[in-house]
Amino acid sequence: MDPTHRGPEEYGRDNDGFGEGPGRRRPARDQLTPDPGHPTPPQARVVRLIAGEYLLTVNPVDGSEVELCPPGEQPGAPARRTAAGRADRERATAPPVPPGPPAPQLPLLERAQERERLARLLAQGRSVRLTGPAGSGRTALLDAVAADCADLAPDGVVRLNGYKRTATDLLYGLFEAVHDSPLHRPDRAGLLEKVRSIGAVVLLDDLEFGGAALEELLDATQECAFLFATVPDVAAPTTDSHLEEVFLAGLGRSAAVDLLERAVERPLTEEESNWAGDLWFESEGLPLRFVQAGALLRQRDILRTDPEAYGVFGGGDGRPAEVPFGHDQDVDGVHIPLPSLGEGAAPAPLLASRLSASARDTLRFAVALGGEVPHQAHLPALIGDTHADAALGELAGCGLLSPAGARYRLAAGVVTQLEAAGYGEDATDRARTAAQHYAWWAGHPSVTPERVTAEGDAVVAAMAQLVPGDGAGQTSVAVLLARSASPAFAAGLHWGAWERALRIGQEAARLAGEVAEEAYFHHELGILALLAGNPDRARAELETSIGMRGALADKSGAVAGRRALALVADRSGGPLPVVLTPPGDELPVPRPEEPPTSPVRATPSVTQTLSGPYEATTVISPQSTRGAGGKGRFAVLAGARRNLVATAAGVLLTGVLGTVVALGLTSGDDDVQGNQDVTTEQSQSQDDGEDEVPADSPADGATPGDTATGGSASTPGPSSSAITPSGSGTPSPDPSGPSGSPSSDTPADNKPSSRKPSTSHKPSQSPTTPKPTGPTGSPTDTGSPSPTDTATEPEPSSPDTSDSASGPSSSSSAAESAESSPTAA
Repeated sequence: MDPTHRGPEEYGRDNDGFGEGPGRRRPARDQLTPDPGHPTPPQARVVRLIAGEYLLTVNPVDGSEVELCPPGEQPGAPARRTAAGRADRERATAPPVPPGPPAPQLPLLERAQERERLARLLAQGRSVRLTGPAGSGRTALLDAVAADCADLAPDGVVRLNGYKRTATDLLYGLFEAVHDSPLHRPDRAGLLEKVRSIGAVVLLDDLEFGGAALEELLDATQECAFLFATVPDVAAPTTDSHLEEVFLAGLGRSAAVDLLERAVERPLTEEESNWAGDLWFESEGLPLRFVQAGALLRQRDILRTDPEAYGVFGGGDGRPAEVPFGHDQDVDGVHIPLPSLGEGAAPAPLLASRLSASARDTLRFAVALGGEVPHQAHLPALIGDTHADAALGELAGCGLLSPAGARYRLAAGVVTQLEAAGYGEDATDRARTAAQHYAWWAGHPSVTPERVTAEGDAVVAAMAQLVPGDGAGQTSVAVLLARSASPAFAAGLHWGAWERALRIGQEAARLAGEVAEEAYFHHELGILALLAGNPDRARAELETSIGMRGALADKSGAVAGRRALALVADRSGGPLPVVLTPPGDELPVPRPEEPPTSPVRATPSVTQTLSGPYEATTVISPQSTRGAGGKGRFAVLAGARRNLVATAAGVLLTGVLGTVVALGLTSGDDDVQGNQDVTTEQSQSQDDGEDEVPADSPADGATPGDTATGGSASTPGPSSSAITPSGSGTPSPDPSGPSGSPSSDTPADNKPSSRKPSTSHKPSQSPTTPKPTGPTGSPTDTGSPSPTDTATEPEPSSPDTSDSASGPSSSSSAAESAESSPTAA
């Protein structure tokens, strides 16, 4: 490739237009067309909703953010749904109609007495608990009672499903069924206020709790009449609940045979009637068993007509799937034996063997998901067949499905029967496939949170089957699914599934070693705990998340966690949490030219006078007057190192100044007269050798060239301007005398100066205080000197005029020595 040409050389053509002719250029690519090599990343789905007094922003990237709802954004009172609105919602939340030919409509046999009693109790405002074994027809009886009680209550009939739902979930479900309030979830107090005024007949199927939780549900909805349908294994209600008990038993023998005839849609032969009698005794008259037995007889009729009927849709090898009804090649085209009694009592494997390959794959996915059947829209992608959605109709026609809210589950006992037949051998691989599909689907921007919420049980079941997992990458797939689905659950107001997904995802991330994702799940659990009114739990989760994100240098995530943690501390009434800021994240300190964000009282805790190369600088560390958190307290933390150095330099400077002043005040006349040739420059050079700040440093506001007496820089006066204020801002007196430091106009000890006059023969306006040159010149201490004072006592030396220095250079040495001294450290 020639670097001067944009095309290949070996073709010997003009490459200005990549083979498109001279002077022609390829048109620019359309920006709206996606690039297969560089796909455009999907936009993050950010949803804002009101949760009580908080404004929740669901952010799938860094974590949800919560703040107090600003004034004006608080929603008004939710509007009640009309009768037409309730009917539309009921149709939208009903299970989808399976594709294919409609199944036979079976009547409700031997339930007239229970139906009349239930309607009468509900009309009186009484709540009833309907108990029956799985497969006894509780759901069909609820459908009939709903039609009888349609006009009893002002808010109509509300259908709820209690499968994997708590009392709080059911209260919110009742609120959403009666009120139209999009993107609004009231808090606990607001929820109880709204549901207390609801007057409806509530039909609750698959109740899974009792005792105190059931009593709580009844106390919160005193204007509602409940019909609870449950199994005998669920805990009984308390003695104070005053619930009416209705037990639902199996059908009688005649009713069971009648139901079987209606399922087959023809009269039974004598042999089939006898077989139905034995089945009734074995199954205790459960209607579900006779619905499934009717499917077995319909398949038998098809085989009697065409023994190869299931060759294509069954085993796929040109013969009926497996062996018809469990017999070895006993097919003559006319007579097909009846299934055995065991096969009639547990018909799921035999029924599944006669279904299509797509239907059997659907059953395998359902077994892998713990009985949850994926929506028919997901079956083509999971199975790899464009017509796989028709499998749902086959399963419903055989009685292998049972409605559960807005979706379907495998009927009672079907999972156990299929697992015994080997349908759960590859459950882990299929659960992983389903999790990967749901992770892509739930995170797609075109999928609304309501659609993800409707598929919530299957999504949660897919990730739960992979944790803990022994296979490679199973926990990582669970983390990916929880990361994609949990924001949709939060935005869809299905917070029960949101909490389960977060906990499963946190455990999966811990097992997989994905610290960043584990920190995200801890953050979301903290937000959820704050919204639920549990500040202690929220504090623990948020602190854990902040610690993990700080270790990962995740600045944006750590900032979101700190904001939520500050809100937790504010709402709980406790002090603001002390969170150390990682290096590089310090908050800016207010500059002198910028007004502070909050009123700050400048209390000089340390005052240091330094002579630099430019000007004197006074370091004052302001102390904030606020008792709670704010920027002031973090500013002190941010400048802690600088203030520490300034404090050490100030303490060292104070000791040096006190020593020098004491030496000057206590030295005698003889020593002074004997050292008349000592000049100020020589004393200063000795100080430079000791690496201490000299006593002739200019005062605040002075320049290095000025002196205390107004003369030249070589004749400084006593250091009366270096005063260290106390903590209260008042200058402390010098310990050398009761009157403090001597003024510049009065000589020390009221004695005339013995210093030689200057060359101009003019008396100096300020006497000098030379240092002693002998051991007898040591001053008498008036206080307790520090170790630094003892170490810096000057020693006698000969004058050295070549080593003299000016004030600015001496001050710079003192500042560097103060920063590196042990006292500063």
